[in-house]
Amino acid sequence: MGWARALLWAALCTCAASTEACKLGFYKSAPGDQLCTQCPAHSHSEVRAAQVCHCDASYYRAALDSPSASCTRPPSAPVSLVSGVNGTAVALEWSSPLDKGGRSDILYDVICRRCAWDVGQCEACGAAVRFIPQQMGLWQTSITVTNLLAHMNYTFWIEAISGVSDLSLEPRRSATVNITTNQAAPSQVMLIRQKSTGQNSVTLLWHEPDQPNGIILEYEVKYFEKNKEMQSYSTLKSKATSATVSGLKPSTCYLFQVRARTSAGCGRFSQILEVETETVRTLRYDTITIVWICLALITGLVILLLVLICRKRRCGYSKAFQESDEEKRHYENGQVMFPESKFYVDPHTYEDPCQAVHEFAREIEASRIKIEKVIGSGEFGEVCYGRLKLPSKREIPVAIKTLKAGYTEKQRRDFLSEASIMAQFDHPNVIRLEGVVTRSRLVMIVTEYMENGSLDSFLRKHDGQFTIIQLVAILRGIGSGMRYLADLGYVHRDLAARNILVNSNLVCKVSDFGLSRVLEDDPEAAYTTSGGKIPIRWTAPEAITFRKFSSASDVWSFGVVMWEVLAYGERPYWNMTNQDVINSVEEGYRLPAPMGCPGALHQLMLDCWQRDRNERPRFSQIVSILDKLIRSPENLKVTATIHRFTYPSRDRGFFSFTSCATVNDWLESIKMSRYQEHFALGGYFSLGMVMRMNAEDIQRLGISLVGHQQKILKNIQLMRAQLLHTGSLRMYV
Repeated sequence: MGWARALLWAALCTCAASTEACKLGFYKSAPGDQLCTQCPAHSHSEVRAAQVCHCDASYYRAALDSPSASCTRPPSAPVSLVSGVNGTAVALEWSSPLDKGGRSDILYDVICRRCAWDVGQCEACGAAVRFIPQQMGLWQTSITVTNLLAHMNYTFWIEAISGVSDLSLEPRRSATVNITTNQAAPSQVMLIRQKSTGQNSVTLLWHEPDQPNGIILEYEVKYFEKNKEMQSYSTLKSKATSATVSGLKPSTCYLFQVRARTSAGCGRFSQILEVETETVRTLRYDTITIVWICLALITGLVILLLVLICRKRRCGYSKAFQESDEEKRHYENGQVMFPESKFYVDPHTYEDPCQAVHEFAREIEASRIKIEKVIGSGEFGEVCYGRLKLPSKREIPVAIKTLKAGYTEKQRRDFLSEASIMAQFDHPNVIRLEGVVTRSRLVMIVTEYMENGSLDSFLRKHDGQFTIIQLVAILRGIGSGMRYLADLGYVHRDLAARNILVNSNLVCKVSDFGLSRVLEDDPEAAYTTSGGKIPIRWTAPEAITFRKFSSASDVWSFGVVMWEVLAYGERPYWNMTNQDVINSVEEGYRLPAPMGCPGALHQLMLDCWQRDRNERPRFSQIVSILDKLIRSPENLKVTATIHRFTYPSRDRGFFSFTSCATVNDWLESIKMSRYQEHFALGGYFSLGMVMRMNAEDIQRLGISLVGHQQKILKNIQLMRAQLLHTGSLRMYV
């Protein structure tokens, strides 16, 4: 029985923790008869009989991680960091790190540094800068930074962090981008107060805005009677930080606001200041004074009567004008009377156009220009890249247009007329003229250098690489430049993506003003019945037929530029002939929405292509619409659908799809027969089913190449258009 009792006690005993030694690479953390557990990933046990596994070098456990959790490490840097500058705001987007270190709790911190033009002089951006939605602990991969200073260099670091980043001794890994802000309107005038008040006048004082963002050209004072702003209000302009408003009513409450204006535009109005004018003083006269006043009035009336009798005609009165640094505008019931504004001056109105060049443009000494390479050819000669030495000894990159040898005097005048046009413009979205060289053998026009070249080539090179918000920001910049030109009274006549230049910060600028009159060498141009050449695919119908160019015809061209941007530089109307384009537009055909184009943007294009030019939006309205879409990106999520549209009876530029009997025939006709099996497996057995497909349907078939997706969708739209016109659509639907 003794041996049986020993066996019973052995069955009831269990080992305490670590009493049964686990070998290296294993551990057991609690007492019991459980087996030893292998150490989690990236950890090890340093001794036998270990109760916990320690992390390998460069790997860590967060405070809330259990001992059985794998050890992890900090993430690598974010990738694909891109930026979009809009005035004094920048939008940053990036992608998640390629190596997340084995963790899913990835967040991002944004570090901002402001750098002066001198290399190495950087400092924190300051408390005034706003980060939307927040600067630290971001879970999304995008942020908008506002309230930056104009014309300033900034550097942004995007750091990826996780729960173990603070445990690592290594510096955090980050992605970096450098940007330069553009010109912007001044900030709000923050403080306005009254200096003195009279019966009919009020004198106001205020301080310059905290962020003028340039030279303050003038201040605008807006004033109106209390509760009567919608009926009538007036404005007064002043070049100083004070103004006296006269012509007010006694014993009346007025509201005043002030805003500043620079070459970039007007800032926001200040807070309202409420002031009540003084009451009329009651004057008391003695009897003698009253008698003298009556006599004076009677005498005056007698003299006036005699003059009227003698002249026997009505007197004319001239209104005196008082010279002042302050100008008034009055708004009454929605009607506005403006003082003289700046307008564009056509250099061809000068008897000697060369006089316009020297009046508007700056002459540069040829010795300050160094031509380094030829980057293209223009209408009058070569286009070169070079360096311009400024008076401060600093060199800047420039583009140099040269006049070819053997030019005539007329060619020289036409060449320099472009410079005299550009010299009148000063806007961040219009190409900047640095100056001209006319006093040397080689005549040159020097402009700022745009690193990414023309917009159409740039978009084709980066097909599908931008977000919708970035594309809308590009359109907003172009629209802002055209709004500025329209306000000056300038009509471009040749607005197209090829005439938009892009710099290193993706800022787009309107260019090529010389071709607004001369288009003989443009391959996109065609002769019209009225004489001369115009770019048919971008030109409004009234300009083609009647040569009626206006800001409204530029709006039509802007709609085509919108289509080019959303189609990543595709040629408008594809391979249709110019005559087919003219006939199609006249019959009501409009370009369909490019693949993935939001419906709001395609609707704006269609508004720009209204037949009646009075029904088209103005550039100020276009910019406002694009601003609203940028502020409310959820409105860009609805993709445009294929619209019903008319098409010319003879599609000479396209294959006739009506001859296709099957889906395979159609795919072969557009050279996409490699996808016959994709369409069959997707259940598309008839052309009627194919014509109802959209971009998402094509992607679901497993067609991964973006170019092929676009080609198939475009041909679906063309097939539908042909069948709609011929009346054969009912056979397929």
